Amino acid sequence: MKKIFALFFAGFVASAAFAEEAPDVLVQRVTEEVLEIIRHDKDIQNGSTNKVIDLVDKKVLPHFNFQHMTALALGKEWRKATPQQQQQLTAEFKTLLVRTYSNALTSYKNQKIVYKQFKMAPTDTDVLVRTEVHQPGNKPVQLDYSLEKLDSGWKVYDVVVAGISLVTNYRDQFGQEVRNGGIDGLVASIAAKNKSLEANQKK
Repeated sequence: MKKIFALFFAGFVASAAFAEEAPDVLVQRVTEEVLEIIRHDKDIQNGSTNKVIDLVDKKVLPHFNFQHMTALALGKEWRKATPQQQQQLTAEFKTLLVRTYSNALTSYKNQKIVYKQFKMAPTDTDVLVRTEVHQPGNKPVQLDYSLEKLDSGWKVYDVVVAGISLVTNYRDQFGQEVRNGGIDGLVASIAAKNKSLEANQKK
């Protein structure tokens, strides 16, 4: 499942020049561009997580609304956090997602992305772009992107894999940690996970 989640990062490694494209066009264009890079990058194929993280840091982050993603993952607990704590949570959650799924992205091989029919009204500001991941020897997996239109362009705020929301998948875990150690305890817990992932990743 993490390998499939990882593909959502691949779908949005793009330049700011694509910001004004329709959301479905954006998804398809940059997904194919990035997967082509991954297929031919020997360092990534050899498992260099740092190479993928560098790619994500430079290209993907401007196309995601990580504050919205973090608020969704925290649910009602988000309102209990101070502005400073919200900033810390957003930064640590962003790092967690990048490190977790950059590692999985290095194992990308021969998956094929199929893009579903997309319709939207000119006034729509919140849309769902549906795709499907085809893997040799496995059943296709639904991979859907939730995007919102902001002043800076279309931003991803959630990804749904086989009916499971990426961000709300963390909600029960985060809620339990807040109940046990408060917001600061959650920040410390995510930071510890990030350090562990960094220590275990291939350079």
